[in-house]
Amino acid sequence: MLSMTTAAIDPDALRKKLFDAAAGGYCAFEGWVRNENDGHTVLRLEYEAYEPLAIIEGDKIFAEAKREFPFLHALCVHRTGMLEIGDCAVWVGVASPHRDEAFRACRYIIDELKVRLPIWKKEHYADGHSGWVNCERCAQHGRAGSPT
Repeated sequence: MLSMTTAAIDPDALRKKLFDAAAGGYCAFEGWVRNENDGHTVLRLEYEAYEPLAIIEGDKIFAEAKREFPFLHALCVHRTGMLEIGDCAVWVGVASPHRDEAFRACRYIIDELKVRLPIWKKEHYADGHSGWVNCERCAQHGRAGSPT
């Protein structure tokens, strides 16, 4: 259900893969590269991942979400490599019989992916500097929403 790619993400094609006549609801999240973070002008991002472990942990996250918020289908694609402002860095989509499960499962999946996957983000700034970003806010939010 989780895949990594260096290619551009096509949300329309991914949404079509989730279609199911039994689905009454669909929810998606698209994470885009923005031009500012913590007061720094960002020119681009670079993502690195340890893909074998990311896939294993991603499967665990999808299984947890399916137990907690029964859905029909879910997908996630995360980019690696160099991304420009406006690029889609991550996409999560969930189809379910009812909208509540779709919303909640989508939120759980993206929050847990941000916390648990071995994916690292490096920001490249307008002033010529760059730096790896630790997403403490992502970790705090993701853990608060975890099922028990």
